Amino acid sequence: MTAVGTIARVLLLLAICIAPLFAAGIASDQRRSGFTFMAPDTQAIQNDDTANPGMLWVLDGETLWKRKAGAADKACADCHNDASTSMRGLATRYPAFDPALGRPVNLEQRVNLCRTRHQQATSLPYESRDLLALTAFVAQQSRSMPIETGSDPQLAPFIARGHDLFMRRQGQLNLACASCHDDNWDRRLAGSAITQGHPTGYPMYRLEWQSLGSLQRRLRACIFGIRAQPYDYGAPELVDLELYLMSRARGMAIETPAVRP
Repeated sequence: MTAVGTIARVLLLLAICIAPLFAAGIASDQRRSGFTFMAPDTQAIQNDDTANPGMLWVLDGETLWKRKAGAADKACADCHNDASTSMRGLATRYPAFDPALGRPVNLEQRVNLCRTRHQQATSLPYESRDLLALTAFVAQQSRSMPIETGSDPQLAPFIARGHDLFMRRQGQLNLACASCHDDNWDRRLAGSAITQGHPTGYPMYRLEWQSLGSLQRRLRACIFGIRAQPYDYGAPELVDLELYLMSRARGMAIETPAVRP
């Protein structure tokens, strides 16, 4: 990095650090998917299902959807039949409130709850290929549909907790999610575009990862990046943050499986 580039990066970090704690937010008519911040060649990869590597996980998920599992010897398809019909629109409403648990669960957790409750099978590990594949397959059935998360009044206190976490400064860099994604979007940090942080395409394929990954993987990476202690996968704090982010993106279209740098 050149001396000019280093100075620019330091100045941007200083601007972020001294930004107000409570960001003004993003007006609905200014919201932009992370897709719009990408180079045209990366956009082309996402737009072409034959080139989008995330579709490999979707195809695996379709196979798993029909595969019997657990002591109940049931497949997802035995209960839900054709996913293109039964799962259409489902991802637009997650995280969703689970009455038995008394709290919201995200789509990955719903897949595992179905496995343990109805298939009598073991839970799939977070970030495992099978869990990502099933989640991507289910979410892909809602592609291009508008996000509806947040309409259930039971979710209100959890959305408020997620909002608090989004606004809370933490870590050695003393930054909040809002410091970047509300106050400094469309700038660049270390050569990368700062997006608005809308979770419209998860699970998504990141070129950086060379793999599909969940929203929680990305959130944990961001928390680590500000030198804070990441929450464990599945932690209520991460689910609340997911819930807030999805409600913040309400009305935007699902892109799963999206592709990002």
